[in-house]
Amino acid sequence: MLWSTWLIANLCMWMNDVAAAWLMTTLTSTPIWVALVQTAATLPVFLLGLPSGALADILDRKRFLFFTQVWVAVVGGLLALAIFLDVVTPPLLLVLLFLNGVGLALRWPVFSAIVPELVPRAKLPAALALNGVSMNASRIMGPLIAGAVIASLGSAWVFLLNALLSVGAAVVITRWRREHKPDPLGRESLRGAMRVGLQYVAQSYHLKGVLLRIGIFFFHSTALMALLPLVARHIKGGDAGTFTVLLAAMGAGAIASTFALPRLRQTFSRDKVVLLGAGVQAATMAIMAVNTNIWLGVLAMALGGAAWLTTANTLSVSAQISLPDWVRARGMSMYQMAIMGASASGAAVWGQVATWSSVPVALGLGAASGIAAMALASWRWPDRGVMEDPTPAGPCRAPTSPRHQRAVTCW
Repeated sequence: MLWSTWLIANLCMWMNDVAAAWLMTTLTSTPIWVALVQTAATLPVFLLGLPSGALADILDRKRFLFFTQVWVAVVGGLLALAIFLDVVTPPLLLVLLFLNGVGLALRWPVFSAIVPELVPRAKLPAALALNGVSMNASRIMGPLIAGAVIASLGSAWVFLLNALLSVGAAVVITRWRREHKPDPLGRESLRGAMRVGLQYVAQSYHLKGVLLRIGIFFFHSTALMALLPLVARHIKGGDAGTFTVLLAAMGAGAIASTFALPRLRQTFSRDKVVLLGAGVQAATMAIMAVNTNIWLGVLAMALGGAAWLTTANTLSVSAQISLPDWVRARGMSMYQMAIMGASASGAAVWGQVATWSSVPVALGLGAASGIAAMALASWRWPDRGVMEDPTPAGPCRAPTSPRHQRAVTCW
């Protein structure tokens, strides 16, 4: 039930992103405005990630998740209304996208914390990969649905459909039979919870390495996502359909890569898998910088989707396994902050580079600097291997002999 809710939430997110990005290209053709769509959508997660993670750790997660879905539904309705009234402008579109991003910022940490409640620790990598399937299945269906609705009815109906689906997801959440168990030590204050979360991450060599790598990957790879509407327009016969097909190809490649993930994790170390993902992503960006053929573009985007999921899943599992439950939402919120902060700043930077030069130049520079930065991070901040199990230890076994009793007493 919750996986289906997550699928609907991701479906709405991708439909919203496609409709907003294409709507911006109809309002202006300046690269920086188009790229700022990505910034407006992701910046709230960076700004609110830690507070939302702290709230997810100290509040009832069911009610909190319900609230986030209602928020996204309201913003979707406002976006549709603005388009119906013909009052939407580039600045207004960015403001409403920012408000939608606030809902995403609140929703992501609480769902990340819920997953380990539902599955045993040994099944966590597979559960996270299944969530990746949800994300990337929605990346296929979302753009295709959005493209069909835009072509037949217009962008406003995409946002209205998002609002209705979000309401439906909120209703499903109310059926979740979860018993909230208050902490026996009492509820933490928001400020204290945020401080403890920051302290935990600051003292974890492993988590800081994960955050560094995920930040590098998304800062550079977001150049392709932010500029993809303009890339689609430069492909022969490029239109909204071309844009949605490229996004769907990326989602298909990501889903296909889930079958290879277990073998990759068994064969290579974490750093080697991440370096491989960064290399394939850089190759995708280099191809899309000069490509004008739709079929080559589809193949390249499929490889890029595989690289995206492989890298993100590998680092997400690495972060999840190293976090104890009491600080999990805060730790994963900082992981998401690294992704969205890198995406927001990367979209603005590469959009400005494209404005100063051209879209192909921006993608080429992003590809080259991305693989170089990831290689440097792997060299300067190497992975130290498997983390210890952070779950609390159970009671010690009773001593079985007088000698053991004396040893325990002395210790």
